[in-house]
Amino acid sequence: MNSSYVNMGVGALLASLFVLKSVSLASGFIFHSEAPEKPGFAIVATEEPAAGGDKAAAAKAETPIAQLLQKADAKVGETIFKKCQACHSGEKGGPNKVGPDLWGVVDRPVGEHEGFAYSSGMKDFSKGGSEKWTYDHLYHFLAAPKKFVAGTAMGFAGLPKEEDRANVIAYLRTLADTQVPLPDPNAPAATN
Repeated sequence: MNSSYVNMGVGALLASLFVLKSVSLASGFIFHSEAPEKPGFAIVATEEPAAGGDKAAAAKAETPIAQLLQKADAKVGETIFKKCQACHSGEKGGPNKVGPDLWGVVDRPVGEHEGFAYSSGMKDFSKGGSEKWTYDHLYHFLAAPKKFVAGTAMGFAGLPKEEDRANVIAYLRTLADTQVPLPDPNAPAATN
């Protein structure tokens, strides 16, 4: 092999690399863009409160559902409930979808709606049907389903606003032949 061919090949390679690097640097100067002062959106992760006093303080800051239901608006709750209709029906004798039909859910035994296959987490929580969907249970379940009932198959993230939860519960209360009486707003709050 002739050394002049090797020298020409290496020279061509080096020349190509030089041209590519020069073009890259030049385009960097020409098309330089500044980083934005503020990002388009910020992802904020909520931290879990530390075990002990912080968790108890957070729970005490919550308004009891009995008080919230006094001002709750079922019409507003009906609008919010539209999010739920992808997985739940609310008609009397309505079909089970991904989740059970919610007609008469207030004060209904947990995990006992006919024809629906509940998750093992929900079955455990129901204690064999002795637990009922009280206003307080609904309130905490709608806040964070997976935190309130460990192992539930419900994939909904929850309703963080107290008022939204109260309005939805007020609407769910109307989905029955006979509405369950509202809890006494002056009664002490139930502890979980």
